[in-house]
Amino acid sequence: MAAANAAFSGAAFAFKAKIRVAVIGTAHGHAASKVRALQQLPVFELAGVCRPPGEPEVAVPGVRRLSADEVVNDASIELVAVETRVEHNLDYAERCVRAGKHVHLDKPPGGSLPRLRALFDDAARHGPTVQMGYQWRYHPAMQLAIEAARKGWLGHVYSMRAVIDKPLGAAERLELAKFPGGILFDEGCHLIDRAIDLFGKPKRATGFLQHSSTIDDGLADNTLAVLEYDRARVEIGMASFQPHGSLYRVLELSGTNGKAVVQPYAPLRLLVDLKEPAGPYKSGAQALEPQEPAGPAYAPDFLEMAQIIRHGARPSYSPEHDLIVHQTLLQVCRQK
Repeated sequence: MAAANAAFSGAAFAFKAKIRVAVIGTAHGHAASKVRALQQLPVFELAGVCRPPGEPEVAVPGVRRLSADEVVNDASIELVAVETRVEHNLDYAERCVRAGKHVHLDKPPGGSLPRLRALFDDAARHGPTVQMGYQWRYHPAMQLAIEAARKGWLGHVYSMRAVIDKPLGAAERLELAKFPGGILFDEGCHLIDRAIDLFGKPKRATGFLQHSSTIDDGLADNTLAVLEYDRARVEIGMASFQPHGSLYRVLELSGTNGKAVVQPYAPLRLLVDLKEPAGPYKSGAQALEPQEPAGPAYAPDFLEMAQIIRHGARPSYSPEHDLIVHQTLLQVCRQK
């Protein structure tokens, strides 16, 4: 994260030219924030935004309108952020990769594992990088918690528990009800990504999908994913009811020497409670408030892409990792 902070200040970049970037899609919940990030980050030049048919206007001023063909056929555009509705994500990502453009692909990447695998294969043949937009890869408190687990400071880590409960409006409920996994499909992918980062591919992945609302829309709105490992278990709960749910979001790693607990996700807060001191942590409970990443939301994702494009940096996450995440997501959401 220190590298990302330095990159935002300009210290880590010596580019002859800015990276021209475009955004395809305005319907994804992260679209407006990512447009704003690309406007603000000094290493990028935002060429414009494509609003596919039926998608809303992007609520960001000063944005040029482009067609999908203009984005794909403009050789000066090196990076495209795909922010469409989930069912169209891979359609546009495939076109961009075949045109030799790097792609930031927002989550979840559609409902097809074979198509995602083919996308990565195409990227390997044509040269660009596909970066998945899982939200908490660069979350400083989660990074510290996973570091404590990975380095053995928590002892043998036998459990990860994570919970998100967020209220959904009627329109968003109907949009998510298109997918068998409902809220687990849309939001659980972020936390499955964190679990796979720490534990790897699970032996077994099971989803419990329940409709608990009195609203008769069929949405799986009270869900649980259980990932099983030889010596560990992961439980990820996703629901759509708690009015103040953001305050109670939690990621908890339990080990034989203690716990690391991220709660809430924002503002950043990490509790470490150890039996014996380990790494930089003393014995007993200690609360930390890690520094927020510099720059706008999603700056670390895009700054890593800038390093990849201009300096040939190696991505933090491989296609193999991303395919395991998506395979696991589809399994717990009971999608083939």
